[in-house]
Amino acid sequence: MRDLRCVLLLIISPFILLVTKVSVNGDMVEFFNMKILLIRHGENQYTATGKLAGHLPVELNERGHEQAKQVAEHLKDVKLKAIFASPLVRTMQTAQPLADLKGMPILECPGIIEMRFGDWEDKLLKDLRKKKLWKAVQSAPSTVTFPNGESFRAAQARAVDTVEALAKEYSGKKDTIAIYAHSDIIKLVMAHYLGTPLDMFQRIAISTASISVLHFMKEARMVGAVNKTL
Repeated sequence: MRDLRCVLLLIISPFILLVTKVSVNGDMVEFFNMKILLIRHGENQYTATGKLAGHLPVELNERGHEQAKQVAEHLKDVKLKAIFASPLVRTMQTAQPLADLKGMPILECPGIIEMRFGDWEDKLLKDLRKKKLWKAVQSAPSTVTFPNGESFRAAQARAVDTVEALAKEYSGKKDTIAIYAHSDIIKLVMAHYLGTPLDMFQRIAISTASISVLHFMKEARMVGAVNKTL
């Protein structure tokens, strides 16, 4: 049997780096089939003022547009096979500079659209913190379904199913794809692949315009970065 010497996991704040090559009989060999970049949308008036946007057509503010350009510049040399985005305006706007730079279309991806917050949508977080449900949202989200909205369990299931479907579609090609999504959706996806219980997913931070990375192999999934900010 070949000597597969080591896979080194380095935890470096504020994100996780994972070695992408291993030594096999003295040769360094890449072992990932494909990579997914999960990118949160840029800043907007709701993130800037502590308000829950949900599915509202909220546009990026000036800083958000600058963040979108910074992400595009950061990824200019990355060979992308496709660019996906939640169909909400703030994610589509964040993806646009990269799509323009690459000369590629933005493919709408409803499976990673923002959570449906129902009656909590368009409300200030400082007011929502006063509600009885807030404690469960933070400490026991697996039990929470938003009034006239979606449960965290359902949101995680659809988002992970979407990521898995895209990974399967591009598997074996050593391709990289970008997916522009939302904070809670990315947190739920990363919690799944980190093996973090749903009730602890709120411990994961996902900043505006941050990049998180997933690697997919034939029989394994690995986290390459969480909340990498530029």
